[in-house]
Amino acid sequence: MEVVAQTKHLRISPRKVRLVADLIRGMKAQEAVDILGHLNKGASQPMLLIVKQGIGNAANNFNLDK
Repeated sequence: MEVVAQTKHLRISPRKVRLVADLIRGMKAQEAVDILGHLNKGASQPMLLIVKQGIGNAANNFNLDK
């Protein structure tokens, strides 16, 4: 099952966001949250919010564990 979370109107260039997204792609959710919390990139905070939203969507909409 795939849980989706997205954001719109993010005012950071796609190239900068892609650098952060490639780091966490394929990881477990908690590992991604830990890495994004310590990463020193501008796109890490919006990506952290998106990952947390995805965790919340999984818990509320699909009755999955966090």
